[in-house]
Amino acid sequence: MNLEPGTISIIQLAWSRLLGFDDGAMAGTCHRIYREDNNAPLLMFVSLFGKEALVGPTWALDAAKDLTGVELSRHSTLLSMSRPHGGRGLGEAYLYFSDNLPSFPDSGPLVSSDPAHARALERLCPPDDVAEVGLSAMENSCVLVDESSEPPLPLAGAGYDIWEGILAHLGVLTAPDERRRGHASYAVSVAVEESMAAGLIPQWRARTDNVASQRTALRAGFVHAGSQTSVVLESGAVRGEAEQRG
Repeated sequence: MNLEPGTISIIQLAWSRLLGFDDGAMAGTCHRIYREDNNAPLLMFVSLFGKEALVGPTWALDAAKDLTGVELSRHSTLLSMSRPHGGRGLGEAYLYFSDNLPSFPDSGPLVSSDPAHARALERLCPPDDVAEVGLSAMENSCVLVDESSEPPLPLAGAGYDIWEGILAHLGVLTAPDERRRGHASYAVSVAVEESMAAGLIPQWRARTDNVASQRTALRAGFVHAGSQTSVVLESGAVRGEAEQRG
C-alpha cells in the first residue's frame, strides 16, 4: 500500500512548518536540511520520505555534518552529542501515515465521545501508557464501551490532536484486560474516519521499541514513512517535552 503523491506533498508541507522551515523545504532537492536554533528546547532529527532534517544549536549541526542519517536517527547518537550540553532522552519513533478510509466490521462496541469514559479508561491502564497517549487531553477522542456492564466498561479509545491544521496526530489506549481482541484497531478506525472527514491526514507515531503499536498502525492501513528522534536540551526541558508530545 502506498500513499498518493498529493498526500506526500501535504505531509511534507506540514512537517516543514512543524520544524520551522519554509513550506517547500522537506520537498526540496536537498537530501538533508538544517535549521540552526541556539534556543531550541529540543535537538531533533527527522527522516521523512527519504529526506532528512536536523534542528538544533550550532554545536549539534556542526557535529552532525560528518554523520549519516542512520547514525543520526539513533537515540544514542543524539544523546552522546548532547550530553555535554545537558541532553536528556525523549526517544526514537517511527512515523506512519494513511490516506485510505478504513473498513469496519458489521457490528462492534458502542462508541462514546464522553470525556468521562476516556478518563475511566485511563484509570484502568498503566501510568506510562496513559502518559504516552494522553487520550483524555486530546482535542478529539472516542472510547469503545461495553454497555452490558454497570457502569459501562471502557475497552479501548483513540483520538487525535491537530497539527498545523493538516495532520491528525493519533494515539490509542486499550485496557490491559481487553488487549488482543481487536478493540484498538476498531477504535483507531473510528478516529481515522473522523479525522479524514474533517479533511486531515492521519499520522501515527510509534516508539521503535513498541512493536504492538507498530503492528496496530500497519493493521489499520498506515504506511511507514520515516522516523523522529529527539532529546531535550538543558535550557528547555519542560517546553521540549510538551512539543515532543505534540
